[in-house]
Amino acid sequence: MFPITAERPADAAQIETLLDLTFGSDRAKKTVYRLREGVAHLRPLAFVVREQDIRASGGRLLGSIRYWPVGLGEAQSPAIMLGPVAVHPDYQGQGIGRALIRHSLYAATRLGHRICILVGDKPYYEPFGFTSAADRGLEMPGWVERERFQVMELLPGALDGVAGMVGKPLRSASPRGRRRAA
Repeated sequence: MFPITAERPADAAQIETLLDLTFGSDRAKKTVYRLREGVAHLRPLAFVVREQDIRASGGRLLGSIRYWPVGLGEAQSPAIMLGPVAVHPDYQGQGIGRALIRHSLYAATRLGHRICILVGDKPYYEPFGFTSAADRGLEMPGWVERERFQVMELLPGALDGVAGMVGKPLRSASPRGRRRAA
């Protein structure tokens, strides 16, 4: 299998190329991209998979995953939004995406994040523990197919009393919910 490593700042251009190749250049028109605008992704949860290369710089980027901070409901309960996760089309179906998701969800849990949301194919994400976010009282701005909007508690009970619209975090929030000035 391909090793998973932390994303480096130098990977940004390759990640954008991979995202265009995987999702198309019009991907930025989607609701989730509006939630990401002006918000930095969570670097401790940004991982990549590279083709093995004997050079010290590594090889071609084969997969990438990122997470973004979001707020849930009027209380702006802190959560993370998974995505995008992308795998080069020549390497899809080899388990790279699933490995990136497992690895990053484990890291998110160890870092103390409590709730994770995403918009994606239910059959793909359900085995990881994601369920309908709408059934839990959460809403996504704009039009999103109900079955594609999903949520997972990284800490049991984290969704108790949490409901409402997903939005950009008003302030920088730690994973455990304590807020600090941006």
